[in-house]
This record gives sequence, C-alpha cells and structure tokens, in this order.
Amino acid sequence: MPVRNYEAIQQNEPTEAAGSSMSDSFISIGGTRRRRRSSKVLLGIKGEATWISCVINLLNTIVGAGVLAMPGAMSKFGVALGIFVILFSGFTSGFGLYLQSRCARYIERGNASFFSLSQLTYPNASVVFDGAIAIKCFGVGISYLIIIGNLMPLVVQGFVADASGVWLERQFWITAFMLIVIPLSFLRRLDSLKYTSFIALVSIGYLVIIVLAHFLMGDTIQDRGEVHLIQWTSGIQALASFPVMVFAYTCHQNMFSILNEIENNSHKNTTSVITGSIGTAAAIYLLVAITGYLSYDPPSAASTIGRASIVILVMFSYPLQCHPCRASIDNVLKWRPMKKSGTLLGPVKPSMTKDNSMSDTRFAVITSIVIILSYLVAMSVSSLERVLAYVGSTGSTSISFILPGLFYWKISDPESGNLMHKIDDDEGAVGEEGFDQWADSWQGRWLRRGAAALVGWGFLVMAVCLGLNLFYSTVH
Repeated sequence: MPVRNYEAIQQNEPTEAAGSSMSDSFISIGGTRRRRRSSKVLLGIKGEATWISCVINLLNTIVGAGVLAMPGAMSKFGVALGIFVILFSGFTSGFGLYLQSRCARYIERGNASFFSLSQLTYPNASVVFDGAIAIKCFGVGISYLIIIGNLMPLVVQGFVADASGVWLERQFWITAFMLIVIPLSFLRRLDSLKYTSFIALVSIGYLVIIVLAHFLMGDTIQDRGEVHLIQWTSGIQALASFPVMVFAYTCHQNMFSILNEIENNSHKNTTSVITGSIGTAAAIYLLVAITGYLSYDPPSAASTIGRASIVILVMFSYPLQCHPCRASIDNVLKWRPMKKSGTLLGPVKPSMTKDNSMSDTRFAVITSIVIILSYLVAMSVSSLERVLAYVGSTGSTSISFILPGLFYWKISDPESGNLMHKIDDDEGAVGEEGFDQWADSWQGRWLRRGAAALVGWGFLVMAVCLGLNLFYSTVH
C-alpha cells in the first residue's frame, strides 16, 4: 500500500448541548508511522433543523413555477422518453447532492460550503466558484421579482375586471411584495424559512391539483394534439426542452446549509433527506408532465388563482436564493490568493474555536445590497430571459454537476496526503484503518468514477445549453 501522509483525520459528533466538550478521534501520520490519540475540543455548533424542515426547504428550492413547463417539455420527447429524461435528471442531481454530503464529511461541522471545500482542493479558484454561485442566485432572485410584477396585474384583473391605475402597475406590486420579502431575507438560518416554504409547497400542490383535475374531467382533451410514446420532434426543439428537465432539480446552492443546520447529520439521515426531496420532486414532475401532456393543459397556469399561486410560490422562494447569494458574496470578499507552502495545497481548515460566521453588520450590509440591487433591476426591466439563459447554462451546471464531482474526486483521493479526512462512523469506518478500507474498497473507487462521470455530464449539459443559447441569439 502506498505511503500516506494525512495531516489529520477527525471525527466530531455533537453532544446534547452546544458548546460542550467533545471526544474526538485523531490519527496523526508521518511517513509510515501512525499513531492514534484522543483530544477534547469545544464545539459551539449544533444543528437544530429537523428532517422534515430540511426536506421542505430543499423541496421548495427544487420545485418552482417551472413545473408547469413539464407537459410541454414531455410533448417534445413522448411519454416514455420524457419519463426517462425526468428520472435521469433527478438521478444526476441527486447524485450531485450525495457527493456534497460526502464532501461535507471532510469539513468541521457547521463550516461546510463550496468555499471551504475549495480551500482544501482548489483554493485559488474558490473566488470563481463562489462568484458564479452568487451571480446565479442573484439572477434567479431578480426573475422571481419580475414574475411577481408581471403576474399581479393579471391577478387583479381576474378578480376586478374594471381595475385601473396603480393596481395594474408592475412596479407597485414589486414594491409591495418586497415588504414581505425583506424581513424573510434577513433570517440567518435556512431552517427559519420552513413555514414559508411549506406555504409555497401548498401553492405548488394547488397547481398540481388543477392539472390533475383537468386530466380526470377530460374537458381539455379536444384541444390535445397527437400523443406519442416516444417522439423526437426535431433536434432543436427537443434539445430546447432538455434544460427544462435537467435544471428542474437545481437546489445544490442550499445543500451545505442543510447539512450545517440539520440536527442529525449522520450519513443515513442526510441521504434520506436527499432521497425524500428528489423523490418527491420527481413524483410531482412526472404527475404534472404525464397528466398535462395527456390532457393538453396550458389553461392551468392562466387561471387567476393559478397565477396567484405562482406569485406566492416565487415570493417565498426569493429568500431561498438570497441565503446562498449572501454567503457566496461574503466568501468572495474574504478570499485571498494562496501560495503553495510545503505539502499543503491550501490553508489548514478553519479552527473549531474560531467563529467563521458573518458579523451582524456585515450580514446586514450584504443582505441590504443584494435586496436593493435586485429590486432596482426588477423595477427597470420586464424580462431577463436571455441573460438568465447564459447564467443558468454555466451556473446551474457548475453547482449541480461539475463542482460536486470535482470536489469529491479531489478530496477523496486516497493517495493525497495533504487533505484532512474525517472518519465516518455511520459506515463502520472507525479509525484510520476503517477509513482506508472504504477509500481503497471497490465502492470507494466506483464512487470516484461516478464523480468523474458527473463532471463530464456537467460539461456536456453546459455545452448543449450554451450552444442552444447561441443558436437562438443568432436566429432572433
């Protein structure tokens, strides 16, 4: 077996009270000599989020107004091929989330983020990663405000046909809804948004019920086109619907916050959060896609209450984009170029006794800037479709596929002696020998191959989406 020179391998299990003394297992290895020792440290971080609140917040991040585009996307592929694309997209996104949960095992509890992983793998590129995440989340947040401004006048007209004046001004409604969005955006913990996320999911449930009701009543079948089991309308049309399904599960920007805040962060529990969120989202997408395609159901989104449901959904989804955007901006501001020193590729991970959270002033300033800028842009323009297409093609593919795969491939390399590996007791890997057994096992090797394949898949998706954007830009 090759000689390894791990800097440290730690296991930190939170006790009943935050800030209590911990009993950790460390393994110090120099050359071929290995020694185990015990140490007690103070850990002031304890997760409080329940399993159900984590699933609700992650599911709300996943499922958005784009669910109504599923029937149209399926019509370009046919029922069988459409089901396959939806399920495969869910699998690849879920695998990316799973790799994030495994990468978090190498970071001290409460400090997991794209930035902290970058510091252990590609420290000088961390500013690029976080910058892309900040831009992506900022753009999506703006699109939510634009949707509110565009739909609310139609909602008002649906209830009051002769409405006029300020009630039909998109700027008025954006400003009004900001009064609700602003307090929610200043909440520090993602778990604090579980109740608003639940309300947003109720809105999604209403939209799903409308589509299902039309299918059961059959009142729109006369407008339905020809139904195909497998169909490839044309290369461009089918590929144009491809991003709708591939990016339908994007929620990876909030995954590390979930892992930091969850009360029981065992491997089994975090995996069940991923399975529950992705599985529920896939079930919703399949139900809407199949019933909507078979019943031809575009009027569902056009109903007044349907529009109001979309407004409620995006309003409570805005804080879920502000949360990772703020964290990424903070990381960009904290970033400093690293010089290679000794055997370390980057800095030693943050001390457990050091508070790495944002100060109240910094938190308030960054949040205020994000909210004000997104408000000003949403008030100025009525569509960011073309800009968001490029942001989604690069940002969504990076955080969903490329970065999770790259990070896990790098950080889990059993030959790298400069990384700090954390022992995972959930898998029975106690001590350095247990960890080596996992890293050198066939499961570990196949998982790393899967991570490499996910990176390749991400670059393929990015190339297809960017190619489509360039094609449509040239045509139009």
